[in-house]
Amino acid sequence: MMGEWAAEEGWNPGLADAAAYFATDPQGFLIAELADVPIGCISAVKHGPGFGFIGFYIIRSALRGQGFGMALWKEAIARLDGCVIGLDGVVAQQANYAKSGFSLAWKNARFCGDAQPQALGARTPDLELSLASEMLFDELLELDATAFPVRRAAFLRAWLEAEGAVSLACRDETGLRAFGTIRPAHAGWRIGPLIAKDGQAARAVFSALLGHADGQVSIDLSLSHGDAVAMAEEAGMRIVFETARMYLGAPPTLALEHQYGIASFELG
Repeated sequence: MMGEWAAEEGWNPGLADAAAYFATDPQGFLIAELADVPIGCISAVKHGPGFGFIGFYIIRSALRGQGFGMALWKEAIARLDGCVIGLDGVVAQQANYAKSGFSLAWKNARFCGDAQPQALGARTPDLELSLASEMLFDELLELDATAFPVRRAAFLRAWLEAEGAVSLACRDETGLRAFGTIRPAHAGWRIGPLIAKDGQAARAVFSALLGHADGQVSIDLSLSHGDAVAMAEEAGMRIVFETARMYLGAPPTLALEHQYGIASFELG
């Protein structure tokens, strides 16, 4: 249901995202009901003992402005008490989140366009591409953790193996350089996460992932990461909307230069 509502809001979730979300924190998805009818939802997912993420904040349009959203919001904040909390909110709501103590860290954006893998050029022969499943999972998890506040093993394992998804990795003689996932969505395809030690490896995986798509592809990334923005633009993608990455509590220290694509705006 939450995925369907998110699709109606134009957020275009992946078709099989729910399985990975629930594998991360089965109790982290809250529903508001009125007379036993669902009217709203929010997720308050614990990725670890000290970090949580809020998403899926939706009240059915006919019932907005009546306090139901605030009641849900308070439940989500209470569930993540003691955690640093992240969220990706629409820019227009930034002031409202600030009232709850959230601070802007950076802005993200969704880039969208038709798949054009050839636009990124050929990969260099020293880079070897393979299915991510052929890599040691701990290697993937270690690289992912450089660009995410905690080691999200349950989420990442379920995400890489999701129905319909293709997850690829890139390595050279030094070891893992990049990995990423493309998955079918309600409209077209979504790429993310895309985690890479450098732009060359990121483009190798990005191009290969684009080769698995037909039609529209989108990727979410930080506007603070100039090379990630350049990569998306090289592939003919353009911004369709922005979000504000905000944190309640001390912002985590991340190697944002490794984050060429965000897994999802709902779970970070």
